[in-house]
Formats: sequence, structure tokens, C-alpha cells
Amino acid sequence: MESLRHIDRLAMRSVSPWLHCARTSSTSVPRMPDVDFKPQKYKGPSYEDTLKVRKERLSPALFHFHQQPVLIHQGHKQWVWDSNGKRYLDMIAGIVTVGVGHCHPKLNDAAFEQMKKVWHTTTVFLNPTVQEYAEKLGSKLPGNLKVCYFTNSGGEANDLAIMMARLYTGCYDIVGLRSCYHGMSALLMGLTALGNWRFNLPINSGLHHAMNPDPYRGPWGGKNCRDSPVQVDRQCSCKPNECKAKDEYIKQLEDLVITTLPKNRVAGFIAESIQGAGGATQFPKGYLKEAYKMIRARGGVCIADEVQTGFGRTGEHFWGFEMHDVVPDIVVMAKSIANGFPMGAVVTTPEIAQVMTQAQHFNTYGGNPIACTAASTVLDIIDEEKLQANSLTVGTHLLRRLGQLREEFSVVGDVRGKGLMIGVELVADKETKTPLAAEDVAGIWDNVRDLGVLIGKGGLHGNVLRVKPPMCITKEDADFFVDVLRVALTKHKGNK
Repeated sequence: MESLRHIDRLAMRSVSPWLHCARTSSTSVPRMPDVDFKPQKYKGPSYEDTLKVRKERLSPALFHFHQQPVLIHQGHKQWVWDSNGKRYLDMIAGIVTVGVGHCHPKLNDAAFEQMKKVWHTTTVFLNPTVQEYAEKLGSKLPGNLKVCYFTNSGGEANDLAIMMARLYTGCYDIVGLRSCYHGMSALLMGLTALGNWRFNLPINSGLHHAMNPDPYRGPWGGKNCRDSPVQVDRQCSCKPNECKAKDEYIKQLEDLVITTLPKNRVAGFIAESIQGAGGATQFPKGYLKEAYKMIRARGGVCIADEVQTGFGRTGEHFWGFEMHDVVPDIVVMAKSIANGFPMGAVVTTPEIAQVMTQAQHFNTYGGNPIACTAASTVLDIIDEEKLQANSLTVGTHLLRRLGQLREEFSVVGDVRGKGLMIGVELVADKETKTPLAAEDVAGIWDNVRDLGVLIGKGGLHGNVLRVKPPMCITKEDADFFVDVLRVALTKHKGNK
């Protein structure tokens, strides 16, 4: 802990002078970094008319961020503007989707050029874009993960991955983790293990959930468990190269397998590399590696849900599963894959892909030329602008700065993550880890918005601030966000 404080002190010395001025008063308004971009003037429907039409014509099941939602008019890189011309630092990236930044000029140009040639063909005809992109995407994956299926969303991709696992193994049962989120189709709602995302309907059978290996909120975990610059703030008796928490959670997974799976056989195991909607939960080091080994020993395949953690977001690796030292049998991806253009993908081995020939299989929009052009250009931009490296550098800096807030404020229970996949858990009591009340979380959340930053929230209790910005953000942006959050936390009535 002392080494972390030392690093934070060094970080404080290196930030720009205006940030020091902003910190002279804990409730002063931090100065927003400058941007060399002038947005267009908004000329659309009024805020009131837009909200009225949304309430009357869109599904009442749709929710929006904040009691007074932001009417976003335009975006540029890590910035968005509302209908009144107010600028915001986007630290949630359209729910972890705008990976290379809003309206990237190279991406805009590539998509527009493709639109001028052909919008749509479907895969029953040949078009070079889908083949070219499949080769490029396959080159980014390890081992024999080379066969691509393109879909319209991450949920659709997860649905397809489950079908593949069941067909390939001849088994039906799928194991996931509690607090996971994999989608909201009729099948995936049963696989998603967050009660507030499930309707009171019959759930698809054959879906099982192991105890979530959460070093912060779970029964086991200590200060050396996570692959993160900020560790759990509780003691650990583990020796070097061992993790007792990991061992205990693996025992729980084994108990589930032995007691609930017929004839000790399983179709597959699915997990996110870092849980997204579940609150940026990280697993103990080595957990996924041992879980994969256990599942494969029982005939199952291992599915990596990279919808949020893929495409360089975690920093050290291009795919989140790589930080766990595993190679899955099936990889599911979406969101940042095309920077917000509706697209998802399942990538697997030729052997597993072959099972899909047992019947006709077709997706009208899978492999759409514009989607594949956008996705291919995203890969180019990540490489050319070194956004994976930026995720590591800026993300590590941001995590350490946020870790300092945990030391300053009683309401900050935990800070966790890797690269630019970050969660800040808010609590009413650090000892009991009682989640902060919803109205208090909303108050902090709204104050952050009012000061010019957009973030998300998640977790089972909705008490985790989700920080997952475009990968082009700078250290100056990160420092601005931390100063904004500090002001919002200071205003919170429950802080000491």
C-alpha cells in the first residue's frame, strides 16, 4: 500500500498546473481540457419534444441514464456535445462500444466509400469485404481460432456460441458464473445471472451458475489476488505463486459440476474476462485457467465472452482472455468490433465450426459490407494509433489515481480493473461492504454528469461506477475525470 501511495504522489507532481489549482478547493469546478473541434449547432427537435416522443412511441422497457437524460447531438473522439452545446468527456463510450473514438475521420471515410459501392449483399453471394475482414480478424487470434460467424450483436453471438457448444459436444448443460451478463434473448436471460435483468418467465433448462470468484465481495480474496494496479484492501496469507482464494472458488465450481451435471459431463463454460454489467469484477489469478482445465476434462468447450474486454481495452493484451493465460475454444465479440456499427462475431476452430453444417444456417445481415469495412478499419486504427498501449498507459494511471480516492473517501469501497475496463464500487460502510443506497449513488452520478463527465453504473446493486471510455483518452482527460469525481464524492453527505 505504501508503494501505491508513493506512485500516486509522483503522479500528482507530474500533472498540469491547472489541476493543482482545481484541487485547492475540494468543491471547485475542475477545468475541462481544451479540444480543437467546433461542433455543429443543434437544429433538431426540442429536448421536451424528444423526451415526449420517447415516452409515447418507444418501448417503456427502455431506460435512460439520469432523471434528466442527456440529448447527445454530436461526438468527436472522447467528447460528446448535447443539444445545448454543452461538452462532456465520454467515460462510458456508448456502453463500452466506441473504442477508437466518436466519428473517427478514417472510419467515417471508409464506411462512406463502401456505402457508395454497395450497402448489402448477404453471404449467399460473394463480396470481398467479408472474406478480407475474416482473414484480418483471424490473424489477431491465437491458435486455431480462425473460422468466423458474423452477427448483429453480442447477444446474438452468445446465443450462437451456446448452440455450437451443445451441437459439438452432444451435451446440453452450460456453466456460467453468478453476476455475469451475456444478453437478453429468451436463452441468454437464463444464462445471465443478475436478478434485475431477468423477467418472471420460465428459464431455459440446462443453465448453471457457479459462485462468482470475486476477491472483493466474495468470501475469499486478498491484496494479491487480482491482475490490477489496485488490489483488494484486505489481508492475504498466500505465499508467492499461490492463491488460496482461487483454490476455494475452484472447489465451488467443482462442487457445482459434481452435484448438478448429469454423468459429470458438460457442454461448455462461458465467462467474461472481466465482468462488465456485473460491476467490473475481476477473478483471482489462475481461476479461469483451472476452470478451463476442469471443463475440458469433462468434455466441454470453453467460451470467452470478449464483448466488452476485447480489441485492446485491457491494455497488456488484445483480448481479455490472454491475461488469464488461456486459449478458449469459442470467442464471442461485439461492441467495439465496429466502433458502434451494429455487429458481432463468433470465432471458433474449424472442428467446432463444422457442426453448423448439420442444418442450414443463415444470417441476413451477418457480414454486411459496411459493417465489415468499419470493423476492418477499426483494427487498422487500433494498430496505427497504438490504442492498446494507450489503454494500458492511461488506464494504469487512472486506476492508481482512483485508488487514491479509495484512501480519501469512506464511500469508495473498491477500485478495480485493467487498462480502460474499470469499476469503482460505492459502499455505505467499508467494513460490512453494504452497498450505497440507490439514491445516493444517483446523486454522485448526477453530480459527475453536471460537471461534464458521462459514466455508467452497474453491479447487482447498481452501486458500481463503470468507467470504460474510448481508448483514445489522454492522461489529462483521466486527471480531469478524477478531479470531477472527487468533487462529486466530497458533496456526498455520507463522506467523512
